[in-house]
Amino acid sequence: MANAVLWNNSVQIHVGDTVRVHYRLIEKEKVAGKTKREVKEESRERVQIFEGILIAIKGSAENCMMTVRRIGVGAIGMERIFPVSSPWIKKIDVKKYGDVRRAKLYYLRDRTGKAATKINEAKQPKTDAR
Repeated sequence: MANAVLWNNSVQIHVGDTVRVHYRLIEKEKVAGKTKREVKEESRERVQIFEGILIAIKGSAENCMMTVRRIGVGAIGMERIFPVSSPWIKKIDVKKYGDVRRAKLYYLRDRTGKAATKINEAKQPKTDAR
């Protein structure tokens, strides 16, 4: 299947699935020291979740990228491209399995409201028939 990818040898994700990508984020902030001139830089690490519809998978094997689209506050669409083999990705959860007929779901960009997130739900997880 061209529009499927196996992540971490455990989760198989397809285009049209609603996924939650847990990725590591490093935040750096400047903190004032004891004196006025002293400025220290502190870094914090946390895990952020990006949940949306998987609209495209590009590349293969190690060079694989996935594009996830979600609808944010104020009906603004946000897309994020993740490299599948990135060490920054901690976990990928599949919330819903989608049943689509296209390899790239770019037509969802033109839709607004509920129509932008509406995809037929598959009955069970898809597996490769070999």
